[in-house]
Amino acid sequence: MSELTGALEEYLALRRGVGSKLVGAGYALRGLVAELEAAGQQFITTDALLAWATRPASASSGWWSQRLQMGRSFARFLHALDSRHQVPPPGLLPQGPDQRGRHYFCEDEVSALMEAAKRLEPTLRGETYATLIGLLWVTGMRVGEALALDRTDVDLAGAVITVRHAKFNKARRLPLADSTRAALAAYARLRDVAIARPESPAFFLSRLGNRPGYGIVQSTFATLLPAAGLEDRPRLRPRLHDLRRGFAGAAVTDWHRNGLDAEPRLAQLATYLGHVDPTKTYRYLSATPELMGAVASRLDAYLGELP
Repeated sequence: MSELTGALEEYLALRRGVGSKLVGAGYALRGLVAELEAAGQQFITTDALLAWATRPASASSGWWSQRLQMGRSFARFLHALDSRHQVPPPGLLPQGPDQRGRHYFCEDEVSALMEAAKRLEPTLRGETYATLIGLLWVTGMRVGEALALDRTDVDLAGAVITVRHAKFNKARRLPLADSTRAALAAYARLRDVAIARPESPAFFLSRLGNRPGYGIVQSTFATLLPAAGLEDRPRLRPRLHDLRRGFAGAAVTDWHRNGLDAEPRLAQLATYLGHVDPTKTYRYLSATPELMGAVASRLDAYLGELP
């Protein structure tokens, strides 16, 4: 193990010991360390960190800022051990929330993404991405939570998933519809045939038999967008996380279509999504055409009943 790799594992263990999950950050920072080592660099420099943070070029400024903050926190840890590691000064990239619009997937778009994923080679890789996308769409799980699932977390007989690696150490159980359970069972059978002796207990496996990396999953998803007929626009590029937002929006839309009171159910939705604060769930909602249409139909029905 190299010094940088050892320092990273020490940093992640320290942060996780005080409650931080750092699932996505862990994958990202391992990629950073791998790049530095491949280039023969023993120390982090501002230029190298900035070049790493601003990829891909089509990503939003908010994404770049988030990656730079991940790297900067790690660089501060390293600098405390050895002053030859450079810590980028604040203000190099715009900070604050990402102001670009969010994409709300419709069912047809998700189906197109899954079909595009199934065309990936080899077959296991295609089925892994197709099943992962479908699971995110129907459960609203975070990407990191889905990738962290072990086989023992997916109870196909009981039709329930246990999310153990959630934020703030808050585990939760998600019931599965029959169609979802059947899709996961079909994937598990194919996975076990393709890789009889996996390197990892993970439910989702890469073609090498280990847990798929967060960064690789994100970059592969980006390649599926044009293949699915979704324009890859720099200011409105659909993300995997948008599937989670789409799940929340679809739930509220269905409530209105079925004449249910949405407000008291938002707390239940927040718990299902793993939000400690329900206000986080409100940020996932937007006035989509589907939601506004459902609300308008409900309002027309109500007004029609008035004398």
